[in-house]
Amino acid sequence: MSSHRSKMSRVMMRLRRVIRNDQLILAILALVVGAAAGGGVVLFREGIGLVQTVFYGSPTNHLYTHVQGLAWWHILLAPTAGGLLIGLLVHRLLPGRRTHGVADVIEAGALHSGRMSATTGLRAAVINAASIGVGASVGREGPAVHLGAWLGSWIAKRLRLTPALSRTLLGCGVAAAVAASFNAPIAGALFANEVVLRHYALKAFAPVVIASVAGTVVSRAYFGDFPAFIIAQHTIASLWEFPAFAGLGIAAGIVAVVFMHGVTLSEKTARKLPIPPWLRPAVGGLVLGVMALAFPQVLGVGYGATEAALAVAFPLSLLIAVGVAKVAATAISLGFGFGGGVFSPSLVIGAMLGGAYGIAATLVLPELSSGPGAYTLIGMGAVTAAVLGAPISTTLIIFEMTGDYALTVAVMVAVVVASVTTQQLYGRSFFTAQLERRGIDLKVGLERALLRTLKVSEVMSRENDLVTPDVGLPLMRVLLQRSATGTLFVVRENGKLLGSITLADLSEVAFDQGVDNLIFAGDVARMGPAVLAAGDDLETALALIRETGEAHIAVVEDMDSMILCGCVRERDAIDAYNRALLQSRREERGD
Repeated sequence: MSSHRSKMSRVMMRLRRVIRNDQLILAILALVVGAAAGGGVVLFREGIGLVQTVFYGSPTNHLYTHVQGLAWWHILLAPTAGGLLIGLLVHRLLPGRRTHGVADVIEAGALHSGRMSATTGLRAAVINAASIGVGASVGREGPAVHLGAWLGSWIAKRLRLTPALSRTLLGCGVAAAVAASFNAPIAGALFANEVVLRHYALKAFAPVVIASVAGTVVSRAYFGDFPAFIIAQHTIASLWEFPAFAGLGIAAGIVAVVFMHGVTLSEKTARKLPIPPWLRPAVGGLVLGVMALAFPQVLGVGYGATEAALAVAFPLSLLIAVGVAKVAATAISLGFGFGGGVFSPSLVIGAMLGGAYGIAATLVLPELSSGPGAYTLIGMGAVTAAVLGAPISTTLIIFEMTGDYALTVAVMVAVVVASVTTQQLYGRSFFTAQLERRGIDLKVGLERALLRTLKVSEVMSRENDLVTPDVGLPLMRVLLQRSATGTLFVVRENGKLLGSITLADLSEVAFDQGVDNLIFAGDVARMGPAVLAAGDDLETALALIRETGEAHIAVVEDMDSMILCGCVRERDAIDAYNRALLQSRREERGD
């Protein structure tokens, strides 16, 4: 009997060890996240179809063919009214009053331990789906990635997992979303590691693969086992074609740079308009509607136009015109505040570029050309890889869609050349450029990234020694002697900062009692002292401290009001940074 109990005890001990195993837990959670993200993608796409049906009367992916039968006023009204709706939703529901996408996922993985806001993720998904449904020239894969990442982050938060495990589940959600969107599990797994997690460590790679497969299974169960696009079989006609593929890569890199600059220019233009921010999407929607009267291919994700280009159904002139119009339409949609991604627009732009390049190449050397359809597919991969900064996963998406090894080699050549061209001309991907415009540079390393995530308001002292301009010299002496910082801040009655006073500022009158009734705070204060805004980060604070040599810097609510709200001490700023650095190191180890 005791022997039996002893065996049972050993079995239970082994079972407990298995349950405590992080990799087993991760594998189970990855399966859950993958299935949830796959289901989320299904609901997201159905939501797009529902909104599109309300605004255009059809949920079809080939929206441009359906729109051609609508009245001109309908084509103008749908994106304009939809833009007004999106503007109001973004203004009222999203933090920062801006849309959210892949860049926010990258930021969460790099700087926030894989944590994302629970409410923001769901609201962003609804707004992104509505943006696509009303006809904005944006993609659905980026929002799907954000949705999948949010689901992974939400599960990690509910289970109170360590930051390292939270980041891994974030990557699992990303992989499953990409895999479910393209029916491409290998590409989904590599995209998560290449773009979001930014490493290929086995501990994270295995659960990401599991999630990617789970997302694909859910997607196939609902949509069927079909690729994202209907693609004919292609063969490489000759090895002499590879210089032409490299040339297409150069062209794709240039087009990607023009596209990304276009989005930036559109954002700046929208900000300069004398209208409230919530009205910008309506203006963008009106411009988009006007463009759609001539080129309905610009509306929505554009998969119908992409498939037409793959089938060589567009003439050269139309390919060029739609390509240019799609660049402008997407830049306007994103710059004026619609939600959505850049994956699908990049595919459309690449298809138009590749198709036009292929027609020209076939006309010049018909016996050496693989045909415009092949160049269309290669252009899709090259432009998309250059915009996303994801050459590996983009190449694999093409391979999984075609199953054609020879053509994939051609895609690799164009993708590499396009990526190098973009890096030389632009120096970053679309997502890193978005983050940089928000003041986040992932290339600066952990230390500077931590400084940029810590805000002045988190470390400042609110206990300041304040005087008004009419305070006399005797009281100033007493206050300076008692001050812990040795600094008095001179403020008006409404709290607006005027200047600062130290013992050195009093100079020869510091202990001259003969002028006690003649000298007031307003007379000796240093007007316009160095100040920080409460929303500034610690990198800005420490740089200002080094530049001015001041150990104590006044903090105001904002630079417009100049209302004093605190003081930053160099010692406190450095202590806060050291604590954050130690905490980050512990989280990386999973302590």
